[in-house]
Amino acid sequence: MKDFQYDFLRFCVEQDILQFGRFTLKSGRQSPFFFNIGRCCTSHALARLGQFLAQALVESGVHCDMLFGPAYKGIPLVTATAIALSRDHDRDLPWCFNRKEIKSHGEKGELVGSPLAGGVAIVDDVITAGTALRESVARIGQAGALPRCALVCMDRQERGQGQQSATQQIESDNEGMTVVSIVTLSQLLTFTEESPELQQHRSAVEAYIKNYSSQ
Repeated sequence: MKDFQYDFLRFCVEQDILQFGRFTLKSGRQSPFFFNIGRCCTSHALARLGQFLAQALVESGVHCDMLFGPAYKGIPLVTATAIALSRDHDRDLPWCFNRKEIKSHGEKGELVGSPLAGGVAIVDDVITAGTALRESVARIGQAGALPRCALVCMDRQERGQGQQSATQQIESDNEGMTVVSIVTLSQLLTFTEESPELQQHRSAVEAYIKNYSSQ
């Protein structure tokens, strides 16, 4: 792992974004960890998160023309990422987010911000089954734009209905699209191995990977 990825995982533990224990996921699976970006609820923490997301995108080398944040969690994430790209990397990108309910008055419509156009980076918290991400891909395609990448905080690397992970399925189904994550489940396991205070959780994370991961 790169230094900024270690720093990100330490940040997540400090902010209680990354929690260890026993959690029931939406899929019904029992997970030994839970990634809750809703815990990132101070100005300083959100600014740091934006820095991590921006750095992951820049270091990936993926080119995109604009950023899109799916409601709801993607809204603060895309905002923080856009600010960090401008401040730290001198990249001035247009960005937008969607409403859950289409507005029928004022400026109307579903989107707030720049129109979807060109190559779009979708900014969100995690990728698990990829359901929400597919909805964003469809929305971007309907607007005549191209989903260039999905920028997420964590890729859980979980298998879908087959042997492929959601990431592999999305990249396979959408030619030219890449999933960029700050960290992956495999890197989380490495982090627990190298962090004395987290080693007690290593075996549970290993078992989860064995049962559900495509890696």
